[in-house]
Amino acid sequence: MAMRDIRVVGDPVLRTPCEPITVIDDRVRQLVEDLVETVDHDGRAGLAANQIGVSLRAFSWNIDGEIGYILNPEIVEVSDELQELGEEGCLSVPGLWYECERPAYARAVGTDLDGNEVVIEGEEIWARLIKHEVDHLDGHLYLDRLRKDVRKRAMRELRESLEKA
Repeated sequence: MAMRDIRVVGDPVLRTPCEPITVIDDRVRQLVEDLVETVDHDGRAGLAANQIGVSLRAFSWNIDGEIGYILNPEIVEVSDELQELGEEGCLSVPGLWYECERPAYARAVGTDLDGNEVVIEGEEIWARLIKHEVDHLDGHLYLDRLRKDVRKRAMRELRESLEKA
């Protein structure tokens, strides 16, 4: 396994929709190992494959001590009800947190390395994680989901942080 570097905003891989995984081979097995190892650190809730430079539909999570992964996730249900606005951050947008609107509940279905069905679902942090990570796989950042006024401020602060880096 390997702890992988996180790609940050500006890297085109983050804006490219990921391809479905069609064959489970050594490359995909290594990807899952890397996703799981890289997400297994304090302060990390989820990690999409493109955040480590791989344009395949897979992500891992680290929520409440549970670490897991899903291949080819598809969101099959979200509630119309929204959760209270909550601050959201992203490993690919380091150090910047903004209130982001998300559904109160979400459910995604995919598979594991053996082709078994994986279902992840939940409210609050789980719903936020599912939507956030599938957005990554679709080539979106959480910044795209911010209210217009918040997004304007976020983009200014992002430019300022990148100039300092």
